[in-house]
Amino acid sequence: MVQAPENLTNLIGRTVTGMGYELVGVEYQGRGGSGALLRVYIDSVDGITVDDCADVSHQLSGVLDVEDPIRGEYDLEISSPGLDRPLFTREHYERFAGSRVTVKLRIKLDGRRRFEGILKGVDDDAVLVEGEDGLFRLPLGGIEKARLIPEF
Repeated sequence: MVQAPENLTNLIGRTVTGMGYELVGVEYQGRGGSGALLRVYIDSVDGITVDDCADVSHQLSGVLDVEDPIRGEYDLEISSPGLDRPLFTREHYERFAGSRVTVKLRIKLDGRRRFEGILKGVDDDAVLVEGEDGLFRLPLGGIEKARLIPEF
């Protein structure tokens, strides 16, 4: 899954925030001849229920049908971020500093694409992750996927 284009994220964001939810992020992936998958992560102070997801799905379906930003068929999924919350924005990396994370880069850095450790925040355009083998400066624009690691 990759982060959705900015115009699509903005369209979805206006709808989701207008309904009183936080837009955590949007992922979009083409699946060849079988259409595409559009996954929207939402959250709220009170948490997210199945009814919340259904309400957002219904509202977003109408908006997406009218605006028609995606060519062809696609499946729409609405989800809570869950315990292994995905991180999409600079604000997420700042907000969850001190948490354990796993980060996958688009291209290799120091011979690898996957990093795991404690999120130390953001410095300029780099996400700081302290792993067993040191502190890594991961380019914010080069992150393919990042998630919190739940601790029990």
